[in-house]
Amino acid sequence: MSDDAVLGRIFQMSPLIALAGRNGAPSRVSRDAVAFAGRRYLDAILRAGGEPVVISPQPLTSQDAEAMMKRFNGLVLMGGADVNPALYGQVAGPHVYGVQTEQDTFETALLNASLQLDLPVLAVCRGIQLANVVLGGSLVQHLGELANASELLVHAPRQFPVGEEFVLHQINIEPGSKMALAIGATQVNGASFHHQGIAELAGDLVAVGYAPDGILEAVEHRTKWLLGMQWHPEDTAAHDGAQQNIYNAFVKRARESLAAEVSI
Repeated sequence: MSDDAVLGRIFQMSPLIALAGRNGAPSRVSRDAVAFAGRRYLDAILRAGGEPVVISPQPLTSQDAEAMMKRFNGLVLMGGADVNPALYGQVAGPHVYGVQTEQDTFETALLNASLQLDLPVLAVCRGIQLANVVLGGSLVQHLGELANASELLVHAPRQFPVGEEFVLHQINIEPGSKMALAIGATQVNGASFHHQGIAELAGDLVAVGYAPDGILEAVEHRTKWLLGMQWHPEDTAAHDGAQQNIYNAFVKRARESLAAEVSI
């Protein structure tokens, strides 16, 4: 097959993007429990030209996870409940909520497999926290317990689910970083909804973005294509081009993974 034919074939194909799904309770919409991903994640991927696929949470060995991720061209780790503090050597405090050991294990397997296979990873909110823990870092269990808590910006809506579903605040991005190149800017307004943050940063990660109050908001991997952000770009990506650019850059990298696969 000629190079032009390969490129034409790739252009017509959408890279398959795996989203580490969540389990949800049965309801009137579905009498059975559901495996799901938020619509805004799916829409942001679709706008970027990717094809999102929700992976149902399940037990996976490292071999299982690698075999699964060989079928995909990228991985998204979504926001969600707290990572088990036992994974970073701590006992859960009173503000930790929603810990699901099975979910942590599932997402850890997919993340490790993706890094092993050199697939791009987008790690959003809980995703950046999980990635930091998996790679050897630790978390602040509750930002409100920091010594300077009274000086911090509001990083989550105070009365959710009543009222606002997120808060917007400025994030300053390191010029020349992969994150800045992806966004096309060094300052953005991010939709924020989190009560935890990164404490000790994993050695394989580099800090590339902060809120004005000093809370770490963005990281990238030193050698792999992994972008992690504490805010939710998909929440505002439909009308904020800088936020959609993050998904565009991610899917572009996934398409390059697909290109390498097709040309073999």
